Amino acid sequence: MESARARLPIVYVDAVPVRVDGHGNVTEVGMLLRVAPDGSISRMVVSGRVLFGERVRDALLRHCEKDLGPVALPRIPVDPSPFTLVEYFPDPDRSGFYDPRQHAVSLAFVVPVDGDCQPTQQALDLAWFSPEEAVSPAVRQQMTSGHDRLIRLALAHVGQLP
Repeated sequence: MESARARLPIVYVDAVPVRVDGHGNVTEVGMLLRVAPDGSISRMVVSGRVLFGERVRDALLRHCEKDLGPVALPRIPVDPSPFTLVEYFPDPDRSGFYDPRQHAVSLAFVVPVDGDCQPTQQALDLAWFSPEEAVSPAVRQQMTSGHDRLIRLALAHVGQLP
């Protein structure tokens, strides 16, 4: 894996977990507290690599269940389409999205969850924030790797950016 990371971009998925009301409006944004690739502890979205031969939908489901627990009940469409593409680089100034290990190309999704989320051992904590709280300076300071920008892009995509 180290050799591949040094020579070519790796495909990832980023999933911004949300809870929605009966009208489809985002009421809460879920963020994990975990160890980031740079070694810091920060708030992050669900994220992970797409395995060789794995469909993007299956990767999304696998990472949501791994990070949010087996009864999170994520609603992933049969044929998901990302709301944006994110490029992570070892140089934090290159794109604003940072991964010291590699150049990664990530397909980003907003994923509504209906079940009870219980973070697994991969995450230290899971917290839910209102859209206003999610983009507040206090919460943004807890994020690294550009995930604060990703949250803003996700909320703008669903028309909920405060």
